[in-house]
Amino acid sequence: MTDPISDFLTRIRNAVKANHKVVEAPGSKIKQAITKILFEQGYILAYKFDNNEQGHPIIKIALKWDAASKVNAIKGLKRVSRPGLRQYVSVADMPRVQNGLGIAILSTSKGIMTDAAARKENVGGEVLCYIY
Repeated sequence: MTDPISDFLTRIRNAVKANHKVVEAPGSKIKQAITKILFEQGYILAYKFDNNEQGHPIIKIALKWDAASKVNAIKGLKRVSRPGLRQYVSVADMPRVQNGLGIAILSTSKGIMTDAAARKENVGGEVLCYIY
């Protein structure tokens, strides 16, 4: 697999479009950090880090749905930086997703964090994805 983060985001995007309640994906430290950010920002209901029968890490994510309108909390996921074209930004050039209604997830020297946290810490980094 060339881009495991893109695969992770695509699994979530497909589960949202298919109205699934739970999605499973292979785990890694970066994917776990992205999952924690999604939970903290209120885009997913719950998550669990587990191992499969072979001992490989697995991430189980319970998607968040609005019961009344049957709408998912995640409207869109977009991979920004990819293996063929990395996208780096400074603090001054930090993106605003959906005019502040979404989040950008960055890989910085201080770890994986949202664009708001990166502005607060005054660090730039690689823009992994947009979530709105």
